[in-house]
Amino acid sequence: MKADTTASGASIAESPDPGAGTKAELRLMRSLLIGIFVLLMVFALYFARAFFMPVILAFLLALTLTPIVRFLRKHGIPDALSATLLVLFSIFFVASVGYLLSGPVIELVNNTSSIGQQLTERLAPFKRPLEKIMDVSRQLEALTETAQEPGVQKVAVASSGILPTAASNILQAGTSITIVFVLSLFLLASGTLFYEKIVQSFASLTQKKRALRVVYDVEREISHYLLTVTVINAGLGTVIGLGLWGLGMPNPLVWGAAAALLNFLPYVGALMTILLVTVIALISFDTISYALLAPAFVLLCDVVEGQFVTPTVVGRRLELNTVAIFIAIAFWSWLWGFVGALMAVPLLVVVKVFCDHFDGLSHVGNFLAAQQAIVIDDEPAENDNRSGA
Repeated sequence: MKADTTASGASIAESPDPGAGTKAELRLMRSLLIGIFVLLMVFALYFARAFFMPVILAFLLALTLTPIVRFLRKHGIPDALSATLLVLFSIFFVASVGYLLSGPVIELVNNTSSIGQQLTERLAPFKRPLEKIMDVSRQLEALTETAQEPGVQKVAVASSGILPTAASNILQAGTSITIVFVLSLFLLASGTLFYEKIVQSFASLTQKKRALRVVYDVEREISHYLLTVTVINAGLGTVIGLGLWGLGMPNPLVWGAAAALLNFLPYVGALMTILLVTVIALISFDTISYALLAPAFVLLCDVVEGQFVTPTVVGRRLELNTVAIFIAIAFWSWLWGFVGALMAVPLLVVVKVFCDHFDGLSHVGNFLAAQQAIVIDDEPAENDNRSGA
């Protein structure tokens, strides 16, 4: 009888837990639902980009200007007045810079063919070793064309007129810009309304305090980061513009503005600025050695900004993983083009700061963070060895 009881107890202990399978199925179902939600969100962002792009830009602009509104609020200026003045100043600044850059940029676009020809002539001595490779490429292309079937006809799809397309693009851009500035004005002028709505969404006082603390910390860190990076990029563009003007570079205002704008793209933006300045410098100066001074100066400014200024002012806590930065730039540039690429890193910082304030998302914030030194403590192992001895 005792043996039977032992055997039955062993069989009960060895029987699988019916709740384990249910928990595994729930985890699988949750993962599938999260994956489906992410895919649907990506499709929504892509197909509804005309709506989401200006809205997210407005939120980023509002977060950038929030520290200034908060500073003016402490000095007795109402949020509505300070928000109106800041948005009007932003519109005036963007319009003025666009007007000043429109002439040189249009001239550069119209002279693209001549710039390419001058660059080819200037680099002709370096092109001779590659002429044989180019000849082989042309021969292969000729063989490919002759190998096509004679009866195959090429079909060309006629595109719509240039003027209707340009008018539609201008109208869409104007609508998006209007949405950005008007929505950012409302967000800045709302004051503490957003915080009041968050407090009203929770029942207990503890939950209200925690939610308010998290939202305020996230908003403060993101707004401080965006404003600081914007000021740093503006300073970088000013220094580069003045330096190129001193070197005799044509249109230094264009390259200073390009450096400030493209610096929102870490690594990629600096490389693009250096390449553009190198091309224009090679066709603008007589000697190649003097022409290389301009891109060398831009490289020096980018190195000083990226290695010393930004880490010192912004801090190491918001440094991002390089792989995550490139993935974010590639994803948002595919999703929304050049504007999406400019918003990639600020949005990545928003996601990281948000994840750092929630325990369930801390692993995501850790993945987005830059690599940190891992300190391995050997004392517990040593203590174990001593105790074992």
